[in-house]
Amino acid sequence: MSLTSSNKFAQPLPLNTTSSRSKEHKLLFEPFRTNTFLGSTHKLRCFNSLSKSNQTNLHRRSAIVAVSDVVKEKKSKSSTNLLITKEEGLELYEDMVLGRAFEDMCAQMYYRGKMFGFVHLYNGQEAVSTGFIKLLKQEDSVASTYRDHVHSLSKGVSARAVMSELFGKATGCCRGQGGSMHMFSKEHNVLGGFAFIGEGIPVATGAAFSSKYRREVLKDADCDHVTVAFFGDGTCNNGQFFECLNMAALWKLPIVFVVENNLWAIGMSHVRATSDPEIWKKGPAFGMPGVHVDGMDVLKVREVAKEAIGRARRGEGPTLVECETYRFRGHSLADPDELRDPAEKAHYAARDPITALKRYMIDNNLVTEQELKTIEKKIDEVVEDAVEFADESPRPHRSQLLENVFADPKGFGIGPDGRYRCEDPKFTQGTAHV
Repeated sequence: MSLTSSNKFAQPLPLNTTSSRSKEHKLLFEPFRTNTFLGSTHKLRCFNSLSKSNQTNLHRRSAIVAVSDVVKEKKSKSSTNLLITKEEGLELYEDMVLGRAFEDMCAQMYYRGKMFGFVHLYNGQEAVSTGFIKLLKQEDSVASTYRDHVHSLSKGVSARAVMSELFGKATGCCRGQGGSMHMFSKEHNVLGGFAFIGEGIPVATGAAFSSKYRREVLKDADCDHVTVAFFGDGTCNNGQFFECLNMAALWKLPIVFVVENNLWAIGMSHVRATSDPEIWKKGPAFGMPGVHVDGMDVLKVREVAKEAIGRARRGEGPTLVECETYRFRGHSLADPDELRDPAEKAHYAARDPITALKRYMIDNNLVTEQELKTIEKKIDEVVEDAVEFADESPRPHRSQLLENVFADPKGFGIGPDGRYRCEDPKFTQGTAHV
């Protein structure tokens, strides 16, 4: 069942909108005036008191679909159409269970001293990674954040390679040089995890530009590659975010900007940190669709992802998707997580995305309990194998220490003849007195 028709998915309105159309547009925005985040107790600022100038310019914004409400409406109209097939459901469930089990094991290994540095876990947010990445092709690219283990797993990087990287071993996806926050895989087009917020967005925008350039300038008709950039709510007040939204909209780049709004930037509540907590509104400000979706429901995320990825692949430009989700652990494993209200944490724990998918599939007779238990057992074995493999793998050789630091491993550049400059007899000429 299609979530939204193409003409409803945040289509821009013409600048010369008539008064009747303007009223229709105003009604479309009305549900957001006094909205709350899905399941959060935090109240958003009220937008009912629009100034005259704001009312005049309202038609300049794009229409937005509250996708969570649309899903509810469509379910009430037709209870016979399912959002997924059995095969799709099993794939989604396996990926989400893998992400959860892998992160739980990471916590154990970190506290046993097998991992070093900061380790940021993804527990609770699995619906976002699975909902988007499992719809991508091998050639499509993903840019992540410091919370990047599960994005890499969803994109196809093996549990062995990710765990080995976390252990700092030579068999890791970055040969042990990246660690928890810097997963990268050329084979799977994982463009990297990034330690600083906002770093991955320009890289993702560049990847999307590369796809467009190959198709339109180099005439590679088969290049319909899409890039998905993941980042958090704390990043959305960062300058790089706005600059890249502008460029992506200006050049109609095949990219989807996915905000994983888990409501907290380390210990800062999202509603206290930004003048307008509804991040999806920033999309229409740059002329692209903006959508808010329940990030705790993989089926809702997946329906939005289908449309956003499809738009990008068809050459219709970027989309900004705000997935409201929640992390079940602290910001990192070094965070005692004492700032969040226990009632809030319990509220979101009751909306566990894995449990919700399991219930949906069983209630709709798509799968049996035994089939799901078989998947869970398989994943437990995969994660155990990953730990054993990582533990037994060798550490990187010392000679690897300065690799990938300079284009010239010797650090002084390469001359036009292709030789290292430092090997030129004249290289130190005039510097003997130093």
